[in-house]
Amino acid sequence: MAETVPQWISQHAHPLTTLDPQAPLADLLPLRDMARDATVVALGVSTRQAHELSVIAHRILRFLVEELGFRSLALEGDDAGRLKLDEYLRTGQGDPRALLADARSFWQTEEILGVIRWMRAHNERHPADPVRFAGVLDHPGQATPQPDGLEAIERRLAEDTIRWHEHTGDKIVYWGGIAHTANGAPRTVSPSSPPATHHNAGSHLRERFGPGYLSLGLTFHHGSLPYPVPAPPADFAETPLGAAGPDTFLLDLRAERPDPVRAWSDAPTRTRLIGPVYDPGDDAAYHLSGGSLTDWFDVIAHRRQVTPVHLITG
Repeated sequence: MAETVPQWISQHAHPLTTLDPQAPLADLLPLRDMARDATVVALGVSTRQAHELSVIAHRILRFLVEELGFRSLALEGDDAGRLKLDEYLRTGQGDPRALLADARSFWQTEEILGVIRWMRAHNERHPADPVRFAGVLDHPGQATPQPDGLEAIERRLAEDTIRWHEHTGDKIVYWGGIAHTANGAPRTVSPSSPPATHHNAGSHLRERFGPGYLSLGLTFHHGSLPYPVPAPPADFAETPLGAAGPDTFLLDLRAERPDPVRAWSDAPTRTRLIGPVYDPGDDAAYHLSGGSLTDWFDVIAHRRQVTPVHLITG
């Protein structure tokens, strides 16, 4: 009998056994071989509003720093230098909770605060070998021109990451939205009128680094954000991922696959893409398309059910 896609996923998935960011990292050991040769690892989340995806990304960041020597985090969406967060990492000066009050709203979560505090704790233990926020390198006294248009924005995101690597030599974790990090050449973001199709940061980074750019997609099946998110449509990539076990796992899409699995993983598909505006009654409209899972990602970290992030209050 032919092996079904959920059966193959269940047999090849590497279970992630905890969501505690401070827990031992033994369950992430398979990531060592997956990311061994990477210069940039992208952690692309299908939504920034899920607690579980945020803490999975935190644990992966820890593993890459502690086990594979990554030393810079490019946290997409705001400027850590403007917020003086990199200064906090280097010196301990400032209150990260207060500094995040000036950040964009999706950084203002307890989960991101936990990442920043862990980075500072790492630097206190290893002052000669710190982790940093990747910054934008510009000439002193010169204003930074703002990119015009979506494609220019995507190119700028990639160029900032490339320039930081060239300047520092650091291996970089690029944590951002799945629409930016997926190797989409091009990819289509919905909903929009008309749907926006263009090359994204991930495709530029793949062009620059080749296999040294590891695209890791963090996906989920259903849950609340805090609005309810139903089970995905049958043709979404998350449907067989959610039908497989365990509840939380890593899956290397570069592994050998039988023909039925390859037909699924290499075929054009849709995958969840949920931003701050979402209508549960039109769930199928919120997706990424224009490629296959293996076009977009090298590795998947999947969580069956998610709950909302914890917003910073007070």
